[in-house]
Amino acid sequence: MNMQARQPSVTATARMVIDVEGMTCASCVAHVERALKAVPGVATASVNLATERAEVTGPALDRAALVQAVEGAGYAVPARPVDLEIEGMTCASCVARVERALKTVPGVTSAAVNLATERATVTGSADLASLIRSVADAGYEARPAAPAMAAADETAAKKAADEALLKRDLLIAAALTLPVFVLEMGSHLFMWVHMAVMNTIGMQASWLIQFALTTAVLFGPGLRFFRKGLPALARLAPDMNSLVAVGTSAAYGYSLVATFAPGVLPQGTTFVYYEAAAVIVTLILLGRYLEARAKGRTSEAIKRLVGLQSKTARVVRDGATVEVPVAEVRPGDVVEVRPGERVPVDGEVTSGASWIDESMISGEPVPVEKTAGSAVTGGTVNQTGAFTFRATAVGEATMLAQIIRMVEAAQGGKLPIQALVDQVTMWFVPAVMALAALTFAVWLVFGPDPALTFGLVNAVAVLIIACPCAMGLATPTSIMVGTGRGAELGVLFRKGEALQSLQGVKVVALDKTGTLTEGKPRLTDLVLADGFDRAAVLAAVAAVEAKSEHPIARAIVTAAAEEGLPLPDVTTFDSVTGFGVTAVAGGQKIEVGADRYMVKLGLDVTPFADTAARLGDEGKSPLYAAIDGKLAAILAVADPIKDTTPQAIRALHALGLKVAMITGDNARTANAIARQLGIDEVVAEVLPDGKVDAVKRLKGIGQLAYVGDGINDAPALAEADVGIAVGTGTDIAIEAADVVLMTGRLTAVSDAIALSKAVMRNIRQNLFWAFAYNAALIPVAAGVLWPAFGLLLSPIFAAAAMALSSVFVLGNALRLRRFAPAVVN
Repeated sequence: MNMQARQPSVTATARMVIDVEGMTCASCVAHVERALKAVPGVATASVNLATERAEVTGPALDRAALVQAVEGAGYAVPARPVDLEIEGMTCASCVARVERALKTVPGVTSAAVNLATERATVTGSADLASLIRSVADAGYEARPAAPAMAAADETAAKKAADEALLKRDLLIAAALTLPVFVLEMGSHLFMWVHMAVMNTIGMQASWLIQFALTTAVLFGPGLRFFRKGLPALARLAPDMNSLVAVGTSAAYGYSLVATFAPGVLPQGTTFVYYEAAAVIVTLILLGRYLEARAKGRTSEAIKRLVGLQSKTARVVRDGATVEVPVAEVRPGDVVEVRPGERVPVDGEVTSGASWIDESMISGEPVPVEKTAGSAVTGGTVNQTGAFTFRATAVGEATMLAQIIRMVEAAQGGKLPIQALVDQVTMWFVPAVMALAALTFAVWLVFGPDPALTFGLVNAVAVLIIACPCAMGLATPTSIMVGTGRGAELGVLFRKGEALQSLQGVKVVALDKTGTLTEGKPRLTDLVLADGFDRAAVLAAVAAVEAKSEHPIARAIVTAAAEEGLPLPDVTTFDSVTGFGVTAVAGGQKIEVGADRYMVKLGLDVTPFADTAARLGDEGKSPLYAAIDGKLAAILAVADPIKDTTPQAIRALHALGLKVAMITGDNARTANAIARQLGIDEVVAEVLPDGKVDAVKRLKGIGQLAYVGDGINDAPALAEADVGIAVGTGTDIAIEAADVVLMTGRLTAVSDAIALSKAVMRNIRQNLFWAFAYNAALIPVAAGVLWPAFGLLLSPIFAAAAMALSSVFVLGNALRLRRFAPAVVN
């Protein structure tokens, strides 16, 4: 796959990705998106809860304004360090100058420049382009220093730190909550516990102990809910934290009154609910902790891809081999690779030979032989041999870095199905708070005694059970795991939207040359007349064809070279227009051409009639060779069908899809190949610009995916509902596609479609669970079962159910990590 660094196209739309901290549910996503869309110059804003990132596009983007909008909405944009390589510094005053220039950039919180390493580390929210521009204005040159690895390591470290903090707070909350739960709920459930409490410390002392422990829970581990939830409520943009804060505050506040001012409450309503407030916080922290662990696993594919990159490389400089950080490898450097090592960057082998395991890049398990002139890819694993290669792409220009960016972009994408979720969650939390207030009012007016207590408990249950975490995680987690699994199978979704589009495809249209076939003409048949030797005939014909530049001629010459045949000297050569060629090679007269040339020479081709008919049925055009006036052989050159093509067509049919072939070849050849492979529709003799029309016609059958690899396929890839580029093809085709197959293995097309179906099925399961859960349990929490069955949902069980809903959604998404394409023989 050729994916070298490309120049960005001139466009009026800019794209910016911003990390966002503090989001906990789908309503947070909606608040951040709304804040970003309100910034002048923003055309679209898409926020992903799972990756905690916002992608913004527009004709004029001001990062500082975007950051201010996010922070104004009550969330944080983390200050991430950016490492820059600085060229041109010679003394301490240069360091001071560069530092001063960097610190003047809006959004920079700190900047440290090191003269010895010629590097600068900048923290803050400023964009990279502004930093590089400020250094240039100061008279120096800056460029990013291995940002992909730095960002990946930092993100992993931050997630690990967050997970550790949640675990600590969960353990503290659980330790404080357990005595509260035992004192209160134990007294309700077991008479002997109640008697033990009454006969030892008494009810009032029990309440005081519960007050102290619950206060420690709420204003210790649970303080995060109030810090985020109450400001959001004040901005009239409540989120999940607001629901928890209001719910626990209601239970805690009521208990405070019952403990310290019981006379204020109506007779018969003096009860405490400390255990509800404490247990709710503990259970939600448990859910958050389990979510954090599961979220970490959703991005394991990216971690594994990043982990493929070598940390160091052995580079030949000034005649000596030195080990340098991989970030310091430059294009043109000669790099040495020993057995068992990873290839550090992309390049071309200059000496030595080996076999390289490219499975993590291409999905192909069989090692690939590399000799002088072969391309090698950074991140792949060398086997037993040693070799040197010249670096051709380093840093962010390597294929591995571009794969990581493509996977990250797909994981951060938002599917059309998410639009409905966003619309619902925008109003979900305010609606839940309104329902809680209504629940309280209905119980207070129509409920049995003590009505105040019933109203409070049920309102708190409604608030707690309805947290929309599961809704917000339902789609992005499935996308993250699905696209990551696709990358491991050699299928890259350049756009997350392709996941949804691909599952609805009814027709798969395939380009022939380079997609169904190998794209390299080969000598496929050589049938000899009696009395002739294969090696002698092939060598003689190849010697003559070596004088021609025609692709068929080159295929014959290549076949002779592969068999190690020495070619005789050619003394005369002449081309007979419309018929063939004639020459003297090794003292023999050689004539090669079509059947009409043989007839013109007076030679009878009927001995090869059956062979010629068979070749014609296979879509091959036969050639004849005569030596010293005698018919010597019939031969055919064709573009061989890839070994995986028949299995791929069967796999597509097994998915219930129609398969079409679009080609510029003549109808006879195309129909012969279609019969051989079982292809349903054939569109032949199509010029490059006619492929778009062919795609439009085939779209009349149903939603269409087009698979191609050449420059002339780019318009058709763009016109199709889903464009799939074979990764061994051209950059232009890849850029026009929605999905990229990292290998020429055509079975990856059915893998991609099957994976798309699996991901969308997983998303629908998640959304059903999230919405059905809320639709079913909010009325239960409100007390709808009380009149008929006398059943109420405790706020404690509501908190447990809420936490489990998110864990279920994440667990269901993680099942996609085990996705394996069906094997069709």
